[in-house]
Amino acid sequence: MDSGLARGPAERLGGGAQRMKKLLLFCVVAVVAAGGSAASMKADDAAPQADLRSTRPPLHQSAPADWETARPGWRYDFPRDHHLHDNFKTEWWYFTGNLANAKGRPFGYELTFFRQGVRPPHERTGTTSRFVIDDLKFAHFALTDPEGKRFLFQQKTSRGSFGEAGFSEGARLAWIESWNLLLNRDGSFDLAANLTDAALQLHLVPLKSPVIHGANGLSEKAAGGGHASLYYSITRLRTTGQLQLADERFSVTGTSWFDHEWATNQLAPGQAGWNWVSAQFDDGTELMLYEMRLTNGKIDPISSGTFVRADGSVLRLTKADFEMEPTRSWKSQETKASYPIAWKIAVPREQLQFTIAPLLPNQELVLAPIIYWEGAFDLEGTRAGQKIAGRGYLELTGYAGPLRELNR
Repeated sequence: MDSGLARGPAERLGGGAQRMKKLLLFCVVAVVAAGGSAASMKADDAAPQADLRSTRPPLHQSAPADWETARPGWRYDFPRDHHLHDNFKTEWWYFTGNLANAKGRPFGYELTFFRQGVRPPHERTGTTSRFVIDDLKFAHFALTDPEGKRFLFQQKTSRGSFGEAGFSEGARLAWIESWNLLLNRDGSFDLAANLTDAALQLHLVPLKSPVIHGANGLSEKAAGGGHASLYYSITRLRTTGQLQLADERFSVTGTSWFDHEWATNQLAPGQAGWNWVSAQFDDGTELMLYEMRLTNGKIDPISSGTFVRADGSVLRLTKADFEMEPTRSWKSQETKASYPIAWKIAVPREQLQFTIAPLLPNQELVLAPIIYWEGAFDLEGTRAGQKIAGRGYLELTGYAGPLRELNR
């Protein structure tokens, strides 16, 4: 199954077999019929991993038939928690970054691998058929080229029945055909993905330890029990690699952001989607903010964020601690959705205020049945009266229609 490859504002190209951070795993209806040819990645330099399923903390389940739900007090442990958590129904490994070639030409990228559970843990016995699967796999890859005014994206989906897609096999954290995420012995990551006329290979070295989001290790998405995830980020990774765009080849360097999140259910009735920001400032600090949007147009007070200081210490933010004000919108000619793509943001506790501007207005991913905007931006502002600049990524969901699948 192939969602197609978007090139520029309207052109769509065909491609091979076939992210959102996160919760877009609800588009599994598109995955069931997917297939494809097998693909593998050499892992000679990668760390061998034991079977991580036997090393997890005890489950917290209300009944044997249930998937595990996110609860307070999860004992995060690395590198174990970089791997699969298949007692939860949904999971994603999400990378974004801002890159540049030797001449300073900017690029942005997103690569995300998703897992959607099909069979809960207690049902995973009694069959050896390749066609009875535990989960469905899919991934999103996008490239932003502001100089060439191009935004390229594609979705891959697979059942993984013949090993062409999967999770946590040795050092491979996730893969689907030729798209790969590899964890190395030294804690660095390797990414690889390609489109019809583009390819990206990156090596990422964490510059900070993982940051846990939310109080007591729990990232709440709605009031009441059960609407939460287990969520951490590596907010700054030194990034080097190779980028091919059509006949052009570049060596690129830059900075990436890694999110890993797992849960069983997140959005509650009355929630339509979210605005999510990851910002990397040139003083060595980072900021993650998300606003959960309600169907009545208001912002859910459960919204929150995390500010990471240059020394790696963390300040957790409630909705009362930050302000997000849209300053410019862009309307998609293809979907007619209107997205707030430029923002004014303030975190008074840190004397921080800044504006963000996208590298391209059109960074909309139109992927059946999911549509969302996710793109690279530049930022500028002040902190404690001193000028500050940086880059980041903005994700906008639910503007082309509420994400009802997340309410299930």
